[in-house]
Amino acid sequence: MSLRIFILAGEPSGDRLGGALMAGLKQLAPGVSFDGVGGALMAEQGLVSRFPMDELSVMGLAEVLPKYRHLKRRIRETAEAVLETRPDVLITIDSPDFSLRVARLVKEQSGVRTVHYVAPSVWAWRPKRAARMAEVIDHVLALLPFEPPYMEAAGMACDFVGHPVVAEPQATQAEIAAFREEFDLGQSPFVLALPGSRRSEVSRLAPDFGGALQRFTAAHPEYRIVVPAAAPVAGLVQDALQNWPVGTVLVDSNRFDPATARAHKRAAFAAADLALAASGTVSLELAAARTPMVIAYKFQWLTWQIMKRMALIDTVTLVNLVSESRVVPECLGPECTPEAIAARLNALAVNPSAQLDAMELTMERLGQGGEEPGLCAARAVLDRLHGR
Repeated sequence: MSLRIFILAGEPSGDRLGGALMAGLKQLAPGVSFDGVGGALMAEQGLVSRFPMDELSVMGLAEVLPKYRHLKRRIRETAEAVLETRPDVLITIDSPDFSLRVARLVKEQSGVRTVHYVAPSVWAWRPKRAARMAEVIDHVLALLPFEPPYMEAAGMACDFVGHPVVAEPQATQAEIAAFREEFDLGQSPFVLALPGSRRSEVSRLAPDFGGALQRFTAAHPEYRIVVPAAAPVAGLVQDALQNWPVGTVLVDSNRFDPATARAHKRAAFAAADLALAASGTVSLELAAARTPMVIAYKFQWLTWQIMKRMALIDTVTLVNLVSESRVVPECLGPECTPEAIAARLNALAVNPSAQLDAMELTMERLGQGGEEPGLCAARAVLDRLHGR
């Protein structure tokens, strides 16, 4: 009898993890069958989603409230589907508001094994989340090497399986040359500016990023500014650039087919001399491309006050955390000002190689050079399922 897996993802990042995991499971367990909810990449691996994954890609209280009844119904329907089909394992991927509610309903009425892919960041804040998660999750697949002890202390099995960034392709020299020609960059050095992928982030960060880059280019006129913009926020970024340095280059992914847009993004990351980026996993993409960076982020006042009091760490940048260093400078909360950001960019321009060792170590610790994360995750699922 073939292995039956019910798998859930609620947003594009989860779909990427799910697609790679499914490919790994198919390689290690031929004949495996899948049921559940996912996106295009999981569909490529054979999943027929029970409903469109986009229904779950809702963020923020104002966005969730109008859809609350519908989301509750989807949670109940999904749990009922798991209970009806009785898979060998239920795998939930990130999206804890949806995933863990489904897992709780399933555990209340069955002994179906549950696996959650992406450990909650209990090392950063709200550590009690691990104990609540342990009530409904048997096994966690962690993206960061220091996470397993936190999950195990709460009573769950946990395996570090590597971060997907280590499996992402890096730009070729041909892609870099094509990128420079397409955007008329010649051989100019440039700063890669990444003010976020959500509208709220761009609205908050673009003015300070623009002011900082005006100051930086006044001191370093040889530098150009390049801004890759995700499709949903490209128009907003375009409007914001009116107050940025003259000659700033917008890389609008809407102008290109998906493959070309991805190639341009890879090339921009690889060819950049420095980067100014919003806080988030983009720091790992920059580290993979070996691009020195300054990280900045501005929060709403109340959010900052709460975070400042609840935080368990003194840095939010994953490169700093994974490498156990503090070489990537941060401008967070009230420090996210044009003056402070420009000062850190100026210092970085003087010594850009200061971060290279930490970036190398980060990629090594995240699994670069080893088994691909999707295959490693699949092996961990099967080993724990079979008691190995």
